[in-house]
Amino acid sequence: MRYAGLEDIELMHRLALARTITGGPAATGAEEIVVNGVLAVCDPLGGLYLPETGMLVVSDLHLEKGAAFARRGMMLPPYDTVATLNILSAVIARYDPKIVVSLGDNFHDRKGSEHLAPDLRSLITTMARGRDWVWINGNHDPDGTVGLPGTCTDELFHGGLVFRHEPSLISGPGGSKGEIAGHLHPSATVRRREKSVRRPCFASDGIRLLMPAFGVLAGGLDLRHRAMHGLFDREALVAHLLGRDRIYSVRYANLIG
Repeated sequence: MRYAGLEDIELMHRLALARTITGGPAATGAEEIVVNGVLAVCDPLGGLYLPETGMLVVSDLHLEKGAAFARRGMMLPPYDTVATLNILSAVIARYDPKIVVSLGDNFHDRKGSEHLAPDLRSLITTMARGRDWVWINGNHDPDGTVGLPGTCTDELFHGGLVFRHEPSLISGPGGSKGEIAGHLHPSATVRRREKSVRRPCFASDGIRLLMPAFGVLAGGLDLRHRAMHGLFDREALVAHLLGRDRIYSVRYANLIG
């Protein structure tokens, strides 16, 4: 069984980490950073927790990607949605957030949420119980969700930050300053023990932050790709890579491409 964008062994480690690790940031191998003056916790499972507001942020779940491909006659393993939701459930249990924000491309296409199986719909409903849930609309799912708890919006301003799917090219307040965005699925490559290792990452220069894709079939785009040009102050840019049991923070200048 192969998963696009993730080696099988990496997926198994991520699922195992979701099942076995509990506790606060120190126990989880998380990394505390500051974005536009706001404390943020990068979790190795791919979620971002904001302690001041009790908010958990995830991005690019791409739920029902396997089903979307099947509708087009292309077969992918049908387990992506349950795997992604199990990891999300573990992160929610770890932080017990007041608010969950999903930063767009929540589903892989416009039909995903409408055709979601009842047991998976029930799992999302259980996770959302007792907390606010915000679905940011993405380019894959611009019409929002169908029959799921929470609200849908194009962007959210909250706690000194702005949450949207695609990063803005406008600088300053309301643009890149304090922006938490997804869409580009950042990843980075480092050399370790004479081998190159490529991992999804949180990418931040302290002004804005790009989230790694949370979905197990989502894949990644290297920080050195031209689509990333102009988004960060590269001298201040740090890649916070998702390791198998902790976050590894590496300055942009020390990455390899």
